[in-house]
Amino acid sequence: MDTQIDHKAVEAKRYRSWEQSGVFKPPVSNSVGAGGSPAGSQKPPLCIMMPPPNVTGSLHMGHALNLTLQDILARYGRMQGKAVLWQPGMDHAGIATQMVVERELAKEGLQRKELGREAFVKKVWDWKHEASATILNQQRRLGITPDWDRGRFTMDPDMSKTVRDVFVRLHTEGLVYQDEKLVNWDPKFQTAISDLEVESETRKGHFWYFRYPLVENPTQHIVIATTRPETLFGDVAVAVNPEDPRYQSLIGKHVQLPLTQRTIPIIADMHSDPEKGTGAVKITPAHDFNDFEVGLRHDLPRITIMDETAHMDGPDLPEGYQGLSREKARVKVVHDMEAGGFLEKIDEMDVTFPIAQRSGVVVEPRLTKQWFINMAPLAEKALKVVADGETAFLPENWTKVYNDWLTNIQPWCVSRQLWWGHQLPVWYGPDDTPFVGKTIEDAQRQADAHYKKTVSLRQDPDVMDTWFSSALWPFATLGWPDKTPDFEQFYPTATLITGFDIIFFWVARMIMMGQHLTGKAPFKTVYMHALVLDDKGQKMSKSKGNVVDPLSLLDTYGADNLRFALGVQATPGRDIRFSVTQVESARHFSTKIWNCARFYLRIRGEVILPIAPVAPAHFLNQWILSECATLIQTVTRHMEAFRYDLALQEIYQFAWSRLCDWYLELTKPVFEGDNNAHINECQHVLGYVFQQVLKLLHPCMPFISEEVWGHLFGEAVLDHAPWPVAIAAGAVPPAATDLMTLISAIRTARGEVGASPREKAVLYVVGETTHLIPLLPYLSQMARVSELRQVTEADLQQAATLQMSVQGVTYAIPLAGLIDIAAEAVRLEKVIEKSAKEIDGLARKLDNARFVANAPPEIITKNRARLAMEQQTLDQAQKALSQLR
Repeated sequence: MDTQIDHKAVEAKRYRSWEQSGVFKPPVSNSVGAGGSPAGSQKPPLCIMMPPPNVTGSLHMGHALNLTLQDILARYGRMQGKAVLWQPGMDHAGIATQMVVERELAKEGLQRKELGREAFVKKVWDWKHEASATILNQQRRLGITPDWDRGRFTMDPDMSKTVRDVFVRLHTEGLVYQDEKLVNWDPKFQTAISDLEVESETRKGHFWYFRYPLVENPTQHIVIATTRPETLFGDVAVAVNPEDPRYQSLIGKHVQLPLTQRTIPIIADMHSDPEKGTGAVKITPAHDFNDFEVGLRHDLPRITIMDETAHMDGPDLPEGYQGLSREKARVKVVHDMEAGGFLEKIDEMDVTFPIAQRSGVVVEPRLTKQWFINMAPLAEKALKVVADGETAFLPENWTKVYNDWLTNIQPWCVSRQLWWGHQLPVWYGPDDTPFVGKTIEDAQRQADAHYKKTVSLRQDPDVMDTWFSSALWPFATLGWPDKTPDFEQFYPTATLITGFDIIFFWVARMIMMGQHLTGKAPFKTVYMHALVLDDKGQKMSKSKGNVVDPLSLLDTYGADNLRFALGVQATPGRDIRFSVTQVESARHFSTKIWNCARFYLRIRGEVILPIAPVAPAHFLNQWILSECATLIQTVTRHMEAFRYDLALQEIYQFAWSRLCDWYLELTKPVFEGDNNAHINECQHVLGYVFQQVLKLLHPCMPFISEEVWGHLFGEAVLDHAPWPVAIAAGAVPPAATDLMTLISAIRTARGEVGASPREKAVLYVVGETTHLIPLLPYLSQMARVSELRQVTEADLQQAATLQMSVQGVTYAIPLAGLIDIAAEAVRLEKVIEKSAKEIDGLARKLDNARFVANAPPEIITKNRARLAMEQQTLDQAQKALSQLR
């Protein structure tokens, strides 16, 4: 073996061998036996659905975490003997992909509408093919093992057919319908978007107070307050609270709408809040969601005053307003209202703006005809699925979030005014009557029957919301609605691993659609992982300059080390504070594993396939086998509970500390000795234990685990290896634990007084030393003990010594010759003085209530950590000085 692992060469070689081995492919039955179990495969199925990445960009840290966790689950399942199908694919990501392609076209001076729909869609397909190849290569770089041959795209022909069929089915069931309603409108992309695609952003704004004169008495007026003066031309009423005594006499009267020739009524509605503004509000049903509901209750007209780009547009606009942007119209309205004597006052205030998630522009409520899905009946079934335990969320707290959203769910606007996506299977007749069909032939038959003659039809140009096709992902990818072998064997799927940020966009909708269309929830478990933040706990973004590129980390450190750094921190419910130092730490660990393999290669003799002795004679072997059995049991328990972080921490601690730092070092005297029985036993035990470590580590660090295995035990694919099972281990011999406790005590005592760890020293023992004589080689190896000397308590008073107590026995090391006692005492006194001063200053600061109340939390935490560290330093120095004296 080389002195270091060449991760690039190893990754290329190993990944190629995995693909050639067919390990990514599950054993699939071509028929189904009794009870629905696969007739051709006796292995229990485990199906994992990859959240399909958008064909819009490259791998980021969130992807790296998500894919690592899924691959751990997949590899662990294979080692458990399951038929694992990890279903890969990509999402067409309608608005996101169209946005990227339009941006690329703009660089060439082109616009979508100049190209026309057909040419533009071809451009997007070209982009898709190029982006897909890039993403697939990046995913392979991470070492993940989905069945690539089953890769699906949400706009594959059969997927598109399923999407159309489901839309038609839901329409036939009365769940899909068309309606003219107010929707969130993105003026940049000129399309409707869902509530979930709107983010709130607080900005500095104003409350404008305007006077609306009474028609019945022009000398009087009613004052309304608004944050959107530009919508004044769409006002159709002024609403007051029926219980507000200030306005009861005005209900039923009318006001003159300033800057226009219209009069509008004063109505009573509970929507008006007497405590907010003036208690009187303007009602603009075509440009405000609350006003739309008020308009429905009072049968008010709806006047649209803006076009699809949020520019002023309408037949009744005053001169000078036509074509103005809403921002410029706002300025002009305020100016004209002030000039006309209608401006009462202006208050500065924080205003919450709805922002389109993709384009970043302010959303404009817009009255349009759209297609909706009535989600309430689907939500009712999806709520029951979780309540009955058919599907469980991890962490469990996401259950409440899921339940709250489904309980209050609103109709889903699924039509989008885009060109990229699944075009609606809707055709219109001459009078705009819609006909919904799987094909144009279906629609034509409906239209001919409706009109009683043959008419020309035109297809609705809109496409469906991306999340509609994504909601069908868990079963459509398996061949549904046909009862394919894949569907019969692998549906419902086992575990979905995804980020919490798409619990509403995707997870809830998949459960609703899956339960409604197939009669079964698509997942048994939904594991919601947290976000990957920067090392300061901030969300990564290009604008902040804190984005960590996983591809550069893969180049520098290798896939295993990035995977380990992410997996070991993946505590459910807690965001990951990521830094490159964590990947460096993982590299140190993989180097430790590599060096352990090189050591074993040197000492293993003729042993190739080690088998653990049933009853080892050597106490060190008894100890490590017991520790190994405990490790296997603990790691397996954590893996079953999806606590990959705890499993990896256990493996790390065992491999680094108990195996390498203790067992390997303690057994060096055995291998350097002449007891062939002990040597042979240690060779077998070390080989066996190392095999178990490699197997346990394989799901997270597959490259190094398999590369080491190949060097030591012959070529194999560890995904085909059985998951370790703990062998029965006897009680841990006291000699092992006592020995390590004594070595640790000696090392600690030496360190406290600055004694060199390399200098040999005599070990004084108060009492009998006979039982320690067999341990002297180990004490010499690990604690630099040159000889054992039996002494009395009185003897210890005659010289400066380091004293320690282990299992009730007093030990000591004479300091003469190890250190300059006087110089060390002076040094310790200075340390004590400095630490005491630091502790006093930090304690005063933290006892200051004003400081604690006003300082940032991270500063408080940092000062408390410093205080604890200084206190530890003080305690150790005082103890050491006491030893010297």
